[in-house]
Amino acid sequence: MLPALLTGLGLGALVAAQVGPVSLLCIRTTLRYGFAPGLAVGAGAATVDTLYGALGMAGAASLIGITPVRLTFGALGAAVLVLMGARTLRTAQRVRIGLEVPAEVVTPARALRTALAATASNPLTIASWATAFAAASTASVVGGWSDGLALLAGIGTGSIGWFAVLSAGVAVAGRRLGDRAVQAADVVAGAGLVGFGALLGFRTLRDG
Repeated sequence: MLPALLTGLGLGALVAAQVGPVSLLCIRTTLRYGFAPGLAVGAGAATVDTLYGALGMAGAASLIGITPVRLTFGALGAAVLVLMGARTLRTAQRVRIGLEVPAEVVTPARALRTALAATASNPLTIASWATAFAAASTASVVGGWSDGLALLAGIGTGSIGWFAVLSAGVAVAGRRLGDRAVQAADVVAGAGLVGFGALLGFRTLRDG
């Protein structure tokens, strides 16, 4: 089980470390609202990664291979990311650091829900996790359900571990940054989310 756990830790951390919509959300949320909400974004991502990893291990990738299902999920995922990006860009136009009303302040629970939606918006990654499990099985890392569970535990732990490091680093750096830096983070995150959503939509249509 130990090799499977260590492999999962590496996979989870490496996947989380890639620049993507959730990483942008984590950085932007941490800069605006602090370490706890930023870490909550990471927790949401780790939860979905672990769930999708389990679905990949269970063979759900074959379902995503059905064209109508793939097109539906891809289109919905693209729409979710573009909507999140548009909302973030709108926020960038009205920087009100320290002047937010209570409804505008992001709590860890709200950040967690946002991250769950952002990460789950690309269910096509189930196929990627299925490939990772197949590779692990071929390499004799996963030999049974116990090893599979250890791999899943490692994926979740590695993912949240990376986001904890990222959130802590951004929180420390954020203390030295002003309002303009936070506004810039909003713009970058918003544009990135719209871009990732457009890319997901393009790939969905192209592969459909």
